[in-house]
Amino acid sequence: MSEKAIIEIRDLVKIYKGSEEPAINGISLDIYPGEIFGLLGPNGAGKTTTISILCGLFRATKGSVRIAGLDIHSNLNGIKQIIGVVPQDVALYPTLSAWENLTFFGNMYGLKGQHLREKIAEGFSVFGLEKHANKKIADCSGGIKRRINLIAGLLHDPRIIFLDEPTVGIDVQSRVVILDYLKELNKKGTTVIYTSHYMEEAEKLCTRVAIIDRGSVISMGNPRELLADHPEFKDLENIFLHLTGKDLRD
Repeated sequence: MSEKAIIEIRDLVKIYKGSEEPAINGISLDIYPGEIFGLLGPNGAGKTTTISILCGLFRATKGSVRIAGLDIHSNLNGIKQIIGVVPQDVALYPTLSAWENLTFFGNMYGLKGQHLREKIAEGFSVFGLEKHANKKIADCSGGIKRRINLIAGLLHDPRIIFLDEPTVGIDVQSRVVILDYLKELNKKGTTVIYTSHYMEEAEKLCTRVAIIDRGSVISMGNPRELLADHPEFKDLENIFLHLTGKDLRD
């Protein structure tokens, strides 16, 4: 691509204290503005660690990351203003209501008053959550929690959104609503980076994917290109199993 990458990852390595093997072992990637980029891999492949480093939650052992031209070590505060993060574990306060949670996170982004109330109301409307606004998170279903979790990461209209397994463990209806919204968000120019175990989902959603295993990128490209490169397989899931194996992972 001739366009400059919005995320530049070079020789990224992460070794956790006490571990003999790196969680990430020299990953290099360019992600471009307006992409829906999927990080795919089995359990323990390094997906969550990669996302966590890109969001500034973990520090890499080696390597560099630049986001929108900003170095993640020297300009993390600037990067945080333009990214949204939706973690794998629901990051909401169980004793607060949905509205109270979103007000809290909106305040963290510097949103206040009528503007924040309108953003929260818009999120509830988009995700069909109006009647759950005053319900405590502890009393919400998994699908409702996931949708509220997503709204929290999008309140400040980030240029880039990171999502770690955003549709895991939820009902089909909630999954469809979330994926349709991500597509619409992407059409408006938001760059989406997400991890998933669902190959069919990634095949339909992503403009490009990187399949990673044991901390390294083992294949990358547009899903259609990967299928063309492996004509013996009918879908991305079979390519994934061919590349990563069928052994169970912890």
